Amino acid sequence: MKINVIKRAKEVLDIETEAIKSLKSRIGKSFKEALDLTLKTKGRVVVSGMGKTGIIAQKFSATLASTGTPSLFLHLSEAVHGDLGKVTRDDTVIILSNSGQGEEIKQLLPLLKKIGSKIIALTGNKNSPLAKYSDVVLDVSVKKEACPLGLAPTASTTATLAMADALAVCLLELKGFKEKDFAFFHPGGLLGKMLLLKVEDIMRKGKANPVVSENKKISEVLFKITQGRAGSATVVNRKGKLSGIFTDGDLRRHLEVDPNLSQRRVKDVMTKNPITVTAQMLAQEAMRILKDKKIDEVPVVDKHKRPVGLLDVQDLLKAGLV
Repeated sequence: MKINVIKRAKEVLDIETEAIKSLKSRIGKSFKEALDLTLKTKGRVVVSGMGKTGIIAQKFSATLASTGTPSLFLHLSEAVHGDLGKVTRDDTVIILSNSGQGEEIKQLLPLLKKIGSKIIALTGNKNSPLAKYSDVVLDVSVKKEACPLGLAPTASTTATLAMADALAVCLLELKGFKEKDFAFFHPGGLLGKMLLLKVEDIMRKGKANPVVSENKKISEVLFKITQGRAGSATVVNRKGKLSGIFTDGDLRRHLEVDPNLSQRRVKDVMTKNPITVTAQMLAQEAMRILKDKKIDEVPVVDKHKRPVGLLDVQDLLKAGLV
């Protein structure tokens, strides 16, 4: 059978777009009640489902857990074969099911009531056993599936996912969940590094941070830079406060016009009042400064302008931020 695949693909997107748009008129009292129940939960938010909707339930539970709402996923069929022991009366159970019926649901609902858990339903059937047993019902019904047979969950799972996301995002904001909180739950990935990693975590210290006095000869400064395997040296005055930086760029610029450069004092050829960062600054912000100023190294100073480290673009590369 030949079909116009471009036309058909657009029709699928139209059907699923309409499914999501239709949810807007259903956001009201029941949605607020679902939020209130979830916010008042002393235990965890247990999200349950099976089949394609079960996959949506897993994603919903994962989103909740990563945004400050303790949550676990409970497969409907496993729940009635022992996993119901994971649920307590302090938990709120959110069940996702388009039909709102099925043997597992019919078996599970009375048991949840006996445990004392509150139940929230995301269902496409307001007259189903699930809807009748639940404390709050959110209608996620759709006019039709994108599947031409009307069998494969398509528009219905899209609508369910969208409603679940709406709940998760509202919960996130009501709880005052911030970037630093999000990073706490995502320490292993790039996002966690960007939000948590500070300059002090990756800056160069000790011998790797060449610091020289203003009166040092360039030959001595170069030796210290080489010894530290750095690309620059931080220059300090008699009080130990930052007065400049001497970089590879400074070396090249002055070497072209001064054959006796190695015997000159670093204070005469250094870059004065250089850009600096602090140890407590986020590495992400320091990276932006290096990029905007088009520099490769930057001294790290304390509140008294004393150098405590050196940050090189290579350090950011190693940390996975560039």
